[in-house]
Amino acid sequence: MTVTLADVAARAQVSPATVSRVLNGNYPVAATTRERVLKAVDELDYVLNGPASALAAATSDLVGILVNDIADPFFGIMASAIQAEIGGPGGRAGGERLAVVCNTGGSPERELTYLTLLQRQRAAAVVLTGGAIEDAPHKAAMDAKLRKLADAGTRVVLCGRPQAPETGAIALTFDNRGGGRELTEHLIGLGHRRLGYIAGPQERTTTRHRLEGHRDALAAHGIEDDPRWTVHGRYDRRSGYEATLELLRRDPSLTAVVAANDSVALGACAALRDSGLRIPDEVSVAGFDDLPFSIDVVPALTTVRLPLAEAGARAGRIAMGREEEPPGGIASVRGELMVRGSTAGPRG
Repeated sequence: MTVTLADVAARAQVSPATVSRVLNGNYPVAATTRERVLKAVDELDYVLNGPASALAAATSDLVGILVNDIADPFFGIMASAIQAEIGGPGGRAGGERLAVVCNTGGSPERELTYLTLLQRQRAAAVVLTGGAIEDAPHKAAMDAKLRKLADAGTRVVLCGRPQAPETGAIALTFDNRGGGRELTEHLIGLGHRRLGYIAGPQERTTTRHRLEGHRDALAAHGIEDDPRWTVHGRYDRRSGYEATLELLRRDPSLTAVVAANDSVALGACAALRDSGLRIPDEVSVAGFDDLPFSIDVVPALTTVRLPLAEAGARAGRIAMGREEEPPGGIASVRGELMVRGSTAGPRG
């Protein structure tokens, strides 16, 4: 049964007018009253009607693009490519769609909040980019929210994120595990046996898959996975710098550092230089993603290229119904090893 404004008012023990004021934000309401109303909205999963122009149709002209950090080129490239594809037939104002980029900052709560807001606005499509958070309660809440969006007619596409079965979402998943294995295989092939690994945040699926690929390669060659050789941190340059110093403190004899992504690899390179170590003569460095700056650093960075722009564009076309869904609702996007000057065989 559809939840009404009156139901929310009854749950919060306020008038329907007060609920309307809280949800529209157009009139001062006491903080305690506002919190009571919002709690009732969440408990009842009440969805506010979107703009009047959206009420005449199943969905509006709005498209939501969720990113972890728009300042990170990984997300910026995908978001730009998605937005470039969402115009065209279907919108009522000249065939255009309004793209709204929602920056979650990696917050699970904000991710759910944005999806609720997009549901209220009857978004035509929602594209979620990047890895998912590995937390069972959050995953259950996300799956429920994605199902509600899909059931309401919103097309949901996951770009660079694992499949969410039984939600109606289409998934373009990145083969992070395969890319991680290929990258480490390259270093092992050069003769490296003491490899430090800078992993991303432990709660992210991308982190786990890339680290699993690295460990697959070590195991295939009978190389010990020494716990001292793995450090977790954020997906940014500063984290790479600090983690590399920690790896060197733990084991100064490391001959290679594998970074969770290219930004982390930049920090690793800086830390090695500041420690008086030459790249790749004394320590090799490898990244992941092949972000635009990777080829211009000195030495150019060995990395795994993910086709971020191509994947984003495809996600945009699928979201707008201009490209067929992949078989089974899922497609794996493979990376490509880019061998450059930051890796070489170990000395001696």
